[in-house]
Amino acid sequence: MSLNKVILIGNVGKDPDVRYFDSGTAVANFPLATSERGYTLANGTVVPERTEWHNIVVRRDQVAFVEKWVKKGSGVYVEGKIRTRSYDDQSGVKRYVTEIHADRIEFYNTGTRPADGTTTNAGTGFQQGGQAQQTTSYQQPAQPDISSESNSADDLPF
Repeated sequence: MSLNKVILIGNVGKDPDVRYFDSGTAVANFPLATSERGYTLANGTVVPERTEWHNIVVRRDQVAFVEKWVKKGSGVYVEGKIRTRSYDDQSGVKRYVTEIHADRIEFYNTGTRPADGTTTNAGTGFQQGGQAQQTTSYQQPAQPDISSESNSADDLPF
């Protein structure tokens, strides 16, 4: 048994390049950056952040989603297969390219909240089952004013 599956979560490096062919098919390509945080070892050695770049290839019904919604800087979740292809460059040297052929793409956002309590992912869509959907913003409910309530131990229910 064998399995070729890649899962990546990262940021889009540039706006996708979408090409349409005479046959009516389309393909989208974009670079995706994934990073590992830097850290300091116990002995003081600093290990810097490491960023890897991946070539993402999108085909079929997901091209429309990528063309409309995915932009430089977008945080995305990509599931797909790793493929390596070769070609001969202009000087006749054989070159190899490793690509991720995406089967599934979704927006990925940490959902961190700014000081005003709203989320940063308001209005972003996600891809699931070939359909783009919209999420709505979330306003955190106001905290109750407890300054006027008694905080004595006698008021506790236990």
